[in-house]
Amino acid sequence: MPPAVIELSSARDRRDVVHRAVQALAEGQVVAFPTETVYGLAASALNESAALRLIDVKQRKAGHALTLAIKSADDALDYVPGMDALGQRLARRCWPGPVTLVLEDRHPESLVQQLPKAVQELVVPKTTIGLRVPAHPLILDVLRLMPGPLVLSSANVSGEPDAVTAADVVKSSLSDRIGLVLDDGTSQFAQPSSVVLVDKSGMKVLRAGVVTEATLRRLASMLILFVCTGNTCRSPMAEILCRKLIAEKLGCKIDELDDRGVMVMSAGIAAMAGGGPTPEAVQVVAEKGLDLSGHVSQPLSDRLVQHADLIFTMTRGHREAIVGHWPVAAARTFVLCGDQEDVADPIGGPRELYKRCSEQIESAIKRRLAEIELPKS
Repeated sequence: MPPAVIELSSARDRRDVVHRAVQALAEGQVVAFPTETVYGLAASALNESAALRLIDVKQRKAGHALTLAIKSADDALDYVPGMDALGQRLARRCWPGPVTLVLEDRHPESLVQQLPKAVQELVVPKTTIGLRVPAHPLILDVLRLMPGPLVLSSANVSGEPDAVTAADVVKSSLSDRIGLVLDDGTSQFAQPSSVVLVDKSGMKVLRAGVVTEATLRRLASMLILFVCTGNTCRSPMAEILCRKLIAEKLGCKIDELDDRGVMVMSAGIAAMAGGGPTPEAVQVVAEKGLDLSGHVSQPLSDRLVQHADLIFTMTRGHREAIVGHWPVAAARTFVLCGDQEDVADPIGGPRELYKRCSEQIESAIKRRLAEIELPKS
């Protein structure tokens, strides 16, 4: 019997489509969803028979893990409580998006332990689990309404071409065993997700998909972000001084930091985009052989906050403003001076005030770097 097909373009209310998909999944059906990569088959991870049905539909060999689709990067810590900094960094920067992270799953408090035994064996056949947050709004809306995650796989029989349209799914040999197909036209990227293994040895690209390995390497870099008010003196000085100190610590040149997996940036809570540094700041760091003349100011943004591993603010007020606007960043945001002392704004003051400010910043950064584990390569 052919599956029911719903065309999203002709649906009067997308919420009705979402609720119908949720109902089908709750009834134990296998549902074909559009994603930003290719069409995927999904079943409720809380329903053992549905997950086993998906494996049967896929004609998948034993030992090939199903991916667990979750609704956000924050949820990943529920399934991999021991996720290291690199895994959290990639999850924060890549999701929602076309990247599947394969992570070690050995933690006794993992929510995987609450899934049916057969489902556990499907998503963790050995010692790792594949997690993904798809970027398509339909499946994300469904995940938000489901009581648990979904098991997810591409909507094709193993070994056959990927389905990039609903028509591909309907005409495939597996269609008569699918309960519902949601048609949203051709997939955005029309190619599989990138699959990345993250373990104690670092990162390994298992499948080069939508996101290239070079891009993934950049996304895996540590990002340290300094924040002040206007991003014209304090945070730019902190940025360039930090670059110098990290390069010395790693035994490399400043312009080699990106290749060593470290990025340092700065921004301002009330900064205007495109402004230059104050002349005094340029002069003060020039005495240390550093060139700040090319700095361009930028305002603090959602993307910068999301991507930053560590955010150091010049004052307590800056930290309060960031945490108030982005509560999710609270655990990553610190006043630069560990004793909670503010770095006073030298703007409008004499050159000597800038010098004392830079010395305070450099001393605080040295203390912070002694506490930070930098990438090994």
